[in-house]
Amino acid sequence: MSKFKILLSVCVVLVVGLFVWQPWSEKSVGVWQVTAELGPVESTVTNTRAGTIKACRRSKLSMPAGGVVSRLEVTEGQYVEQGELLLELWNKDNAALIAQAQSSLNMRESEKTRICLQADLKQREAKRQSQLLAKKLTSIEEADNARTTAQIEQTACTTAELQVQIARSNLDLHTANFELTQLRAPFAGVVAEIEGEIGEYVTPSPPGILTPAAVDLIDLSCLYVSAPIDEIDAASVRVGQKATITLDAYRNRELPGTVSRIAPYVLDLEKQARTVAVEVQIDELPQEVKLLVGYSADISVILARKENQLRLPTETISLDQKVWRINADHRLEQVSIVTGLSNWSFTEVVEGLNVGDQIVRNPDADNIKDGQLVSINND
Repeated sequence: MSKFKILLSVCVVLVVGLFVWQPWSEKSVGVWQVTAELGPVESTVTNTRAGTIKACRRSKLSMPAGGVVSRLEVTEGQYVEQGELLLELWNKDNAALIAQAQSSLNMRESEKTRICLQADLKQREAKRQSQLLAKKLTSIEEADNARTTAQIEQTACTTAELQVQIARSNLDLHTANFELTQLRAPFAGVVAEIEGEIGEYVTPSPPGILTPAAVDLIDLSCLYVSAPIDEIDAASVRVGQKATITLDAYRNRELPGTVSRIAPYVLDLEKQARTVAVEVQIDELPQEVKLLVGYSADISVILARKENQLRLPTETISLDQKVWRINADHRLEQVSIVTGLSNWSFTEVVEGLNVGDQIVRNPDADNIKDGQLVSINND
C-alpha cells in the first residue's frame, strides 16, 4: 500500500472518530462554590437610606446681646473645656459699672459694721440700766431712754443690712450684664465653626428670626447614628437592642451600637417610602477610628441571634428555598431546604444540608440544570 493511501486511511479514521466521539463529550459549566459551615446567624433589619453620624450634644451658640467683638479666644477645630471663654464683646462700660457697684457694696458693708457695733453697745447699755433699775440705783426714765435708744440702733443695724443686700443685688445685676458680653462653653467639646472676627458687630437673634450662630460647639465624646428604617421593619425594633454600624469612610469595619431612640412618628416624604427614624448610639469607638459628625452610616438592628448554626451565604438560596449542591461527581443536584434566621449576609439552614456540603454561590449562572457537570472557578 502506498504512503498516500495509508495517510488517507488515517485521516478517514480520525474524522469518523471525531464524529462518533463528539456527541458523547460533555462540557462542564464554571461555577463559584461555597461550603455549608457552622457559625453565628442573625435576624436583622437595616435602614432604607443612608443614616448620619450625629453628636449627642451640639450647640450653635449665639450672643444674647449685641456688640463689637473685642476678644476671640478660640479657633475652629480647637478643643475647649466647660466654662472656657470663647468670645467676648466690648464691655468696658459694664466693667466700670461692676467696679462702681463693688465699691458701693464695700461702703455699705463698712457702714453696716459701724452701725451694728453701735447697736450692740446700746443693747449692753440698756441691759445694764435694767439691772441698775432692779437694784433701784437708777431712775425709770433713764432705763426707758437706754432701752429705746437700743431699739433705734438695732433698727438702724437692720436697715444697714438691707442696704448691703441692695448693693449686693446691684453688683449681681451689673455682673450678669457683663456676662452677657461673654460667650463661654456650656460643655467640653470641639469648636466646629466660628462666625465673626475681632472688630465685627454681633447682632443677637430676635425672637422668631434665625441668625448665624457665633460658635458651633460639638461634644465628640458621645456619638450616634440617625437612620430611617421602613415602617414595616420598624415595628420589630425596640430600644436597647444591639446593632452594628458600618461607614463608607471605614469600609469592612463594624462598630457596636445600641438602639437608643425610636421616633414616635412616621416620616412621610414625597416619592419615598414611609420610614421611622431610629437612633443607634455607638457603644465603643476604637482610637484609630476618627469619626466626623456628618459621616454617612448604615445600621443593622439585631432582632435575634444564634451561635454555632449551619449557615449559607443568603445569595446562594433561591426565593423558593432551594440550592444547587455539588455532589462527589462534580454534578449538580437541586435541594430543597428549610431556613431559619436570615439577613443580607447569612441564612440559617435548619433542614436539607449537612456541614461541609458544597453549594453553588452563583445559582443564576447560565446552563445550570440538574445533573450538570461543573467546574469550580474559586481560584
